[in-house]
Amino acid sequence: MRIANPYRLGLFGGLGVLTAVLIGTALGELSTILTYVGVAIFLALGLDPVVRFLEKRRVPRWLAIVIVMVAVLAAFVGVVFAIVPTIVQQTSVLVNNLSTYLQSVTAKQFTDNLQSLVPKDVFDVQDTLNTVIDFLTDPKNVVTIGGGVLAVGVAISNGLAGVLIVLILTLYFMASLDSIKGGLSQLVPKSSRLEFLRLTEGISSSVGRYVIGQVSLALLNGILSFIVLSIAGAQLPAFFAFIAFIGALIPLVGTVSAAAVVVLAQVALLPLSPATWIFLGIYYLVYMQVEAYILAPRVMRQAVKVPGVIVIISALVGGTLLGVLGALIAVPVAAAVLLVVREVVIPRQNER
Repeated sequence: MRIANPYRLGLFGGLGVLTAVLIGTALGELSTILTYVGVAIFLALGLDPVVRFLEKRRVPRWLAIVIVMVAVLAAFVGVVFAIVPTIVQQTSVLVNNLSTYLQSVTAKQFTDNLQSLVPKDVFDVQDTLNTVIDFLTDPKNVVTIGGGVLAVGVAISNGLAGVLIVLILTLYFMASLDSIKGGLSQLVPKSSRLEFLRLTEGISSSVGRYVIGQVSLALLNGILSFIVLSIAGAQLPAFFAFIAFIGALIPLVGTVSAAAVVVLAQVALLPLSPATWIFLGIYYLVYMQVEAYILAPRVMRQAVKVPGVIVIISALVGGTLLGVLGALIAVPVAAAVLLVVREVVIPRQNER
């Protein structure tokens, strides 16, 4: 191939590369917004079956959407008011008594037992605890500690703002879900629109069933965790039950990660209560087996009809590519792909 004008070719090639870099940078800057939009669409599809259930009971769609959103907001506000005051109170007590707490730990046999696990020339437990105490009691470090608390407060505020944005987007997507499907159908040939609408209805129903099933599993995990943590005398049972609920929303690794966080946190908060650690560890081991082999397979089979190996692979791939959002939407996306394969690809192959 002969190049008539190498300079022009190089110029257009450079402009193409620059355009690609600009698009990639823009997508990186918009990653948070795209995450909000993805979560909102996911929630809208998940809540749509509840709206349709109310519609079948002769409730107008707008009223059904209002009822569902009010219920979601009430649940969110209830969780916040149930957990936040307890966290603030317990954290204040812990911070106020931290110096005394550490000094009491240094005087107990726990420190000696911990030191016996590690050679003193490698890691001196006593010196480390003394350093922590000196840092907390030094007035010069008040600004540093206050700055960290301020950063945590800003992060919490940003999180609450993100939740509010997601809820608003979810409301808009729920209200316009049918029009969105109709608009997308206009992009396909007229002869295929009915088939396209049928597939979109099947996909949205599959996603809705999956969301309801996953939330049900997460609620079960959160409630049981709160009961078990309260019985075991653990610290901040409401907060860690909420952590267990949030973790259980993520397929495969969520429950394991949340359980590890809960148990390790109790080890840090209750260093002199090994019976509590062991009890919680045994409980979560048993619960994870029940969820993995009894509860979760039934939910996946009834909700999305996806084989177990596809669930594992899709969740791993989605989590690697898109993090938490990818892990959440991986199974519904896999279900949508399998539905298209079953309803479109295989019938066309059979016709040949």
